[in-house]
Amino acid sequence: MKAQVNEIKEGLQHFHGTEMFYQIPLLKTRFTDGLKYLSEVAECFWLITDTSVIAKNLMNRSEFITIDFKRLHKEKQDFEGYEAEIIYSDGNDTILQKQRYRVTDFPLDELRLFFVNDTLMLPSEY
Repeated sequence: MKAQVNEIKEGLQHFHGTEMFYQIPLLKTRFTDGLKYLSEVAECFWLITDTSVIAKNLMNRSEFITIDFKRLHKEKQDFEGYEAEIIYSDGNDTILQKQRYRVTDFPLDELRLFFVNDTLMLPSEY
């Protein structure tokens, strides 16, 4: 598992801007090369769809949305009853929504994404 995490982090550093946009058909959300790579190596297409659905619903509150995935420390997981959360904010520390996940197979402990103009991307692709 450890090598996979480092490999993913290493791979994500290569994305600056995007050459292609991909689309989630039902949602019409676009996503970038970096997220296509992430969804394949981490097998986390669920992350792209979940964050897209929620971010789209928040667009009336902010044109720019930061999305922060965070895995809780083991002690906090046991106490809180969930493994990870995704926090949606306006980029100025105003939290718009939190989504909790009891269990997740996402390999990284944290990840930040941006959602702007109906497009989900890595910060380095903004």
